[in-house]
Amino acid sequence: QLKLVNPSQYRFEHLVTQMKWRLQEGRGEAVYQIGVEDNGLLVGLSEEEMRASLKTLRRMAEKVGADITVLREREVDYDSDVPRKITEVLVRKVPDNQQFLDLRVAVLGNVDSGKSTLLGVLTQGELDNGRGRARLNLFRHLHEIQSGRTSSISFEILGFNSKGEVVNYSDSRTAEEICESSSKMITFIDLAGHHKYLKTTIFGLTSYCPDFAMLVVSANTGIAGTTREHLGLAMALKVPFFIVISKVDLCSKATVERTVKQLERILKQPGCNKLPLLVNSDDDAVTAAQQFAQSPNITPIFTLSSVSGENLDLLKVFLNILPPLTNSKEQEELMQQLTEFQVDEIYTVPEVGTVVGGTLSSGICREGENLVVGPTDDGKFLQLKVCSIQRNRSACRVLRAGQAATLALGPFDRSLLRKGMVMVSPEMNPTICSVFEAEIVLLFHATTFRKGFQVTVHVGNVRQTAIVEKIHGKDKLRTGEKAVVRFRFIKHPEYLKIGAKLLFREGVTKGIGHVTDL
Repeated sequence: QLKLVNPSQYRFEHLVTQMKWRLQEGRGEAVYQIGVEDNGLLVGLSEEEMRASLKTLRRMAEKVGADITVLREREVDYDSDVPRKITEVLVRKVPDNQQFLDLRVAVLGNVDSGKSTLLGVLTQGELDNGRGRARLNLFRHLHEIQSGRTSSISFEILGFNSKGEVVNYSDSRTAEEICESSSKMITFIDLAGHHKYLKTTIFGLTSYCPDFAMLVVSANTGIAGTTREHLGLAMALKVPFFIVISKVDLCSKATVERTVKQLERILKQPGCNKLPLLVNSDDDAVTAAQQFAQSPNITPIFTLSSVSGENLDLLKVFLNILPPLTNSKEQEELMQQLTEFQVDEIYTVPEVGTVVGGTLSSGICREGENLVVGPTDDGKFLQLKVCSIQRNRSACRVLRAGQAATLALGPFDRSLLRKGMVMVSPEMNPTICSVFEAEIVLLFHATTFRKGFQVTVHVGNVRQTAIVEKIHGKDKLRTGEKAVVRFRFIKHPEYLKIGAKLLFREGVTKGIGHVTDL
């Protein structure tokens, strides 16, 4: 907007309607640049014009029920004696019907690069002591506390309120309180860095459908171990990622610069084709968040320390502004389809019965709804009823497409369920198959890849061993070759969709592709 000085009543109503629409399109967020013409010319406003414009913007926001925060101000060199300024303002709406913005960020990186510690510091609100105190609350198993290595997938939440302040465990005691006082939630999916747990990491990336990935690299070791592999996984699954260089308090500036250079070199390689953007100030962080969402080729790089807390604020500013990738239109289209829920985890809770966790990939799911779950070993679907729904540990009546939640199924027999099943509405008539074809690219293989090979196939939340039945048009495949291959699942049929992304591995064989025929 150029300026919003004392608008007439009619113009004010028009501006408010426009703001409502902008907020709805950005799912409750919009960034206004004041002092910029519609064609992008930076004109700038004088002091009092700017004050009046911000006042009008505040009135507009109040009318819509939103809050505004000034992100940054800049002075422009324009031919005049009076200094002129441009301001960028973030407008964020306090959600009606508890629809907060929900972003899922997967956290990748080599073992000992400081992933869990960084999450501990962000979500607990206190710095680490250099010996791993911050991450103790994130571990789920005793052997993780003893070895200091994450082996399972754990979820951590970080909230931002509508003024852009961090809401975490330091002032709110429980997860429900965080949910109630935030208008934007970021769920971090903490994945394992160790090579031994690679299948768990792949499962976390394929089944929980993260919006973004955060690759953590330790400043003193640089790119080592599984860093390259995790980078490759994020690129293969087309998850936009940004990079955090941690532990800068341990080493000299030269070492940090060396690690940054190393990263920039890898990102600019023809395989990656990314544009690294080093973030040094709040201004950079704002730019990075906006550019990153518009073009996935830009990769912001942060250098920070979880012990001294250096540059942690920049990461928080970035996460606060980061907009969701899908706009509300796409989500509405998904919500109009039939219900489909991916089962990722299964628990038994005393006095509640069987509980399943996962993501609703399309449709709407309400309490008390009747669904069918499957496929079982013989390819059938069983009926069940959703008793209650919880999202981020607080009760929720309606689940919309793209949200993750846990559903209680009451007295349903747990032994009938397994990871990789789907719960769908009874009228859907789901496609199940035990033989499927996929167009694949072989990324790495020691010898040749031929008929009769057994590989572990990951498609979404499905993972199972499959046998290669036939390679079309070729006898065998070598590294880097493309082909259409027919696979057969060994144990039981699975629910697959045409066009779904596929990863497979067997020892060191790794390949990616998509399903072409069932």
